[in-house]
Amino acid sequence: MRKVVFGINASLDGFFGHEDMNADEDLHQYFTEILKESSQILYGRTTYELMVPFWPDVAKNQSMSKVSNEFATVFSSLEKILFSTTLKNVDDQNTTLASRSLRDEVTHLKKQIGKDICVGSLSIASQLSNLGLIDEYRIVVHPVIVGKGPRLFSNHPLEKSLRLDLISTKTFPSGNVAHHYLTRRN
Repeated sequence: MRKVVFGINASLDGFFGHEDMNADEDLHQYFTEILKESSQILYGRTTYELMVPFWPDVAKNQSMSKVSNEFATVFSSLEKILFSTTLKNVDDQNTTLASRSLRDEVTHLKKQIGKDICVGSLSIASQLSNLGLIDEYRIVVHPVIVGKGPRLFSNHPLEKSLRLDLISTKTFPSGNVAHHYLTRRN
């Protein structure tokens, strides 16, 4: 069965915004490798609109560094499944508006043949965590204290604690530390 993988950047004080994070070449390469093992990315509207059309435009124009351009190309090639109650259509050719509930869509996708399914949204990750549908957490902690921003489970509080098993860490020259966890299945 396919895995659902949630990858995200976090500040040392537990915020998950993009401000004040060190998105350097090593970080882009790290997330590129995760995306290369994936077929789809699941998004809510807010994060989706931060990523699209920005990264598809970078992929088209190859307007950034070699590593960032590679990230953009890999990102743009993946199917994006958007969960939104406000958007009725999308312009990106690789984006599909979900027609099933989150639980039903992810359960269906996990049974299909293919690579991993990435989660690129805090709200979607919070809901999937509550449903027990995330298999791996890939959290990169940045050595910065930001004091504000979005948090995981802010809008969808965790109903029951999740036990995770740390399987690896990777420290980058920037001081960022990538933590790779598997969800413990009892």
